[in-house]
Order: sequence, then C-alpha cells, then structure tokens
Amino acid sequence: MQTTRKRIILVLLTTMLCVSGSMVTYAQTNTEALHNAQAQLEQKQQVVEQKVQEQQAVNKDIEDIQNELKSISDEIANNRDEMAATQEKIDATNKLIEEKKEEIVAIEDKMLARQEVMKKRAVAMQQNSNVNLIINLFFESDSITEFIQRASAASELIDADKDILIAQQEDLKQIEKDKAVIDQQEKVLEEDQKALADQQAALDQNMQKRQQTLTVMQQKYAQVSQQVAMAQQEKAGIESQMKNLQAAIQREQEEAKARAAAAAAAARARAATARPIAVPVANKPASQGNGTSQVAAEGKEMYVTATAYTADCAGCSGITTTGQNVRANPNMKIIAVDPSVIPLGSRVWVEGYGVAIAGDTGGAIKGHRIDVLMPNKAAALAFGRKTVKLVILN
Repeated sequence: MQTTRKRIILVLLTTMLCVSGSMVTYAQTNTEALHNAQAQLEQKQQVVEQKVQEQQAVNKDIEDIQNELKSISDEIANNRDEMAATQEKIDATNKLIEEKKEEIVAIEDKMLARQEVMKKRAVAMQQNSNVNLIINLFFESDSITEFIQRASAASELIDADKDILIAQQEDLKQIEKDKAVIDQQEKVLEEDQKALADQQAALDQNMQKRQQTLTVMQQKYAQVSQQVAMAQQEKAGIESQMKNLQAAIQREQEEAKARAAAAAAAARARAATARPIAVPVANKPASQGNGTSQVAAEGKEMYVTATAYTADCAGCSGITTTGQNVRANPNMKIIAVDPSVIPLGSRVWVEGYGVAIAGDTGGAIKGHRIDVLMPNKAAALAFGRKTVKLVILN
C-alpha cells in the first residue's frame, strides 16, 4: 500500500512539474517577445513625439512666412496706391506743363508780332530822324491845331514802342520762370517715379524669395507629416502585436491551468481508486492545514464540480441566502449549493477548500455543483474550476 501511494504521489508531482515547466517555457517566450515589443513601442513613441514637434515647428515657420507675405503684400498694395497717386500728380503736372508750353508758344508768337512792328518802326525812324519828323509834321500841318494833334500822335507812337519793349522783356522773364517751373516739376516727378519703381522692385523680389521659402517649408511639412503618419502606423502595428502577445500569454496560462487541473484531477482519481477511504464512526471531520488533504469523515459523500466567487462580484449584494455578510467578512468559509442536493445550513467538508457552511445559493448552481467563497479575485482565479470530493458532515 505504501509503495502504491508513493508511486501515485510521484506520478502526480511529475505531471504537475511537466505542466508547470511547459507553462513557464511558454510564458518566458511570450514574455520576452512582449518586453521586446514594449521597448519597440517606447522607441517608436519617441520618434512620433519628435516628428510631431518637428511638424509643429515647421508649421510655425510656415505661419510666420505667411504673415510676412501678407505684410509684404500690404506694403505692395500701399506702394501701388502711392504710385497711382504719384501718377495722378504726374498727369496733372504734365497737363500743367502742356498748358505752360502753350502759354509760352502764345507769348513767343506775341513777341514775334511785336518784333515785326518794332522792326517797321525802327526802319521808319532810321529814314526820318526825330527833327525831320517834327519839321515834316510842322510844314505838312495845315494849322497849329493839326500840328499839335500830329505831334501828340507821334509821341504816343514813341511811348507805345517803349511799352512794347517793356512787355517784351516781361514776357521773356515769364517764359524763363515757366521753363524753370517745368524743369523742377519734371525732376521731382522723375525722382518720385524712380523711388517708387525701386521700392516696387524690392518688394517684388522679397515677395518672390519668401514665396520660394514658403514652398520649401510646405514641402518639408508634407514630408514630416508623412513620416509622422508612418511612425504612427508602425506604432499601431506594434500595439496590435502586443495585444496579440498578451492574449496568447493569457490563453497559454489558462490552458496550462486547465492542463494542471486535469492532471491533478486524474492523479487524485487514480489515488482515490488505489486506496480505500477510512471512515471511523467515532470521529468527526477535521480540516488539516489549508484543507487540501483528504479527511476521514462520517456522512454522505459525493463528487461535485466546484468554482469560486467573491463578495465583490458585479451585482452581488454581499449578503448570502442565510444572511451572512460576506463583504464584511470575506475570509468566511461558505459555499453556494443547490438546496435540493445539499441542504442549506449544512456543515460540509470540501476537498481543497476545507470545512465550510452551505450558506448561499446561485442561479447557475444546479445539481452537483458548488461555488466556494474566496477572499479576493486572485484567489478565486487561482482556484479555477475543478471536480472535488464533498462530505456532508451534518
């Protein structure tokens, strides 16, 4: 009997070690891949952040250039307005110049006519001296009255010649003044036109350079945006890979737990068939250690499917069917049962759990199925789902 038990225990330990070894190997492989993916994700996140900052800097440069272009465009518009105003002045000045030129022509014609008159009079004066003119006036006059009249007329002619000469001199002076005004106006307008043209050329050149810079920056922005999109796409691929690895690790852990539970159940079943269970009449069941060892007990025995639950489950009130506050006392030993199989309030022993009270029920707890209370979710997950032996003690 002792040899059989040792063999069973050895088989059980070997099975559990093999399953544990496989689980550790799978976990190490996937964990290492997960760590590598995490490192790649962090590196790619840094690249994304760097490219986004570069994208923002380029966008800021583009905004600055666009503002400069707008300022230059405003200056060009103002300069064009000034050029238009200057052109209006030029047109007005040109009109004034044309008028002055016409006035000069009219004065020159007037002076030319005066010169002809003065020329004829000068010829007449050369042919007749003033004395001869007076003598002729005296002898040719019929009376003293006619002589006085002729003398007066000659004096007026002489005075008229003086007026013509004075007017001629004044007209010449006016022509020189008008020509000086025209020259000055033409010089001012020429300087204004040149200054505005130079300013317009400088603005156009600056505008062209800034537009070229803007084109380069826009191309750079498009390139950086493409790099950001590629980095984000690679990051999403790494995140998807990490999710797949995490899911694979979780599946492998669940499969390993299931294999371990199945192996343990099979080993226990072999152990149970290999040795008889002693049930002394005088002894009551006692929990040993954590309740994982079998106990000798008197009472009704059965095998049930056991799962675990906690007081923090969704929708749970924390109060059992028999009125126990398991939320305030999560370490209580209570199981949920089907009252038609295990009476409520019964004191029971559960393999791998220990002595407990059948103090709760559940909608999914039907037939030979129980739900054992665990203090937390980690313990409940560790317990898992298994087939165990149950003894109703009273």
